[in-house]
Amino acid sequence: MDGQELTITGVLGERGDMQATVRIERYADQGRCIGHIDGRVVFVRFALPGELDEVVLDEPHERKDRFWTGEVVAVHEASAERVSPAWQLAGPLAQGGGVGGADLIHVSLAGQLAWKSKVVTEQLRRLGHCDVEDVPVDRIPGDEQSRGLHWRTRISLIADEEGRPSMRRRQSHHRVPIDTMPLASEAALAVANRAGLFDGGFEPGADIHLAVPEPRRQATVSASSSLHDAAEDGSAAVVSDRHEWRDRHESSLVDIGENYAVLVNGVVTAGRPLLHESVDVLGRRFDYTVRADGFWQVHRQAPLVLPRYVIDRVRALLDDRDHAVIWDLYSGAGLFTLPLARCTVGHPRLLSVEGSRPAVEQAVANLERAGVGDVEARTGDVAHVLRHVPKHLAHPDIVVLDPPRAGARADVCRRISASGAMGVVYVACDPTSLARDTATLTREGYTLRDVHAFDIYPMTHHVETVAVFVRGERGERR
Repeated sequence: MDGQELTITGVLGERGDMQATVRIERYADQGRCIGHIDGRVVFVRFALPGELDEVVLDEPHERKDRFWTGEVVAVHEASAERVSPAWQLAGPLAQGGGVGGADLIHVSLAGQLAWKSKVVTEQLRRLGHCDVEDVPVDRIPGDEQSRGLHWRTRISLIADEEGRPSMRRRQSHHRVPIDTMPLASEAALAVANRAGLFDGGFEPGADIHLAVPEPRRQATVSASSSLHDAAEDGSAAVVSDRHEWRDRHESSLVDIGENYAVLVNGVVTAGRPLLHESVDVLGRRFDYTVRADGFWQVHRQAPLVLPRYVIDRVRALLDDRDHAVIWDLYSGAGLFTLPLARCTVGHPRLLSVEGSRPAVEQAVANLERAGVGDVEARTGDVAHVLRHVPKHLAHPDIVVLDPPRAGARADVCRRISASGAMGVVYVACDPTSLARDTATLTREGYTLRDVHAFDIYPMTHHVETVAVFVRGERGERR
């Protein structure tokens, strides 16, 4: 689309909002790009670097803030990475979109990887004070064939005034009814259609949550194959005919069985409250029971990709060390804990720490079911728990941590350093938080040895990054 003019017409520009023509300069965080209007920074949604865009500013733009925010309403000179949104409802407001959840829907898949690489790299340089090369971002197997759609195993919606499942439109209280969810996995859509979820009938305002673990026996057959066929024959990227979905996925429903949950206002109305997840790491199968309303990696392949990569990094750091001590912080239901206990050599001893009591209860049950006994699972704020670590676990060789979006923060980073750990494997869902924690860890004597990212959130600005730190230049232990 480079050099072409794309005119977006619709609902904006009719209220007398301030509009301006802006040359877009570079990527920013949170799915926006940066331009300037009269010397003032403006963060623009649905833009791309190098474009000449017509931008409408968000209200109230009269404030004397250091920056403004706005959204593209017309593209006069388009980037080569711009594509027509595969899911129009998630596109710009002026194009009838605005529901959220896919803020890079206007960017090619290759452009999304470049965007995320640039953001992670620049945040590590600017906030982490690290001289890093461009961070590679790996696409998850199957996502190119499915064109970045159909990866979510869990979705959350809200019932509109007529009881239909809907999503909120940005900058308004309006709820947009939907009859499909293009980011949902094929398994999730099959269950949704069987349960009549998109038929409505909910109490207005009800919170609707659907969780459907990926049926692993069908992992090679799901979205990656059927949607590839759709792409080859030129059919639409989004299949909206619920009956067609139902016909195509009867075999998938057999594999799913009752391993799913529909929750309305936190109450399971179909399926069951505890779900089964399975993960293969280094030839071993790990089985998990997780709460339907609890945290689990949402991309259908992320529970496979991330543990494999993390365990490989841990094994390399340990270098066949016997009787290692490992901390698994922000451990959830034990996604990393089980393979850390079973796939690292020399009978390691583990301390796992998680703030959610239900998640820890599930982790303990998962460990017991797997016959893993040498793990001490603690519940509580991570920084607080690390003040009272038993002596035999107080000095870990390796620390693995997967904190929430806010990051581990300085207190936890300093306690990791005080423990004397020779290596840290940090799994981050937010580049800015990772960069800030990187600055703390480097001040505490660690060196960033390796950083790699994974696009487990296609069509969104989110990205998962795994950073490996070692003590000093050679990773010597203090």
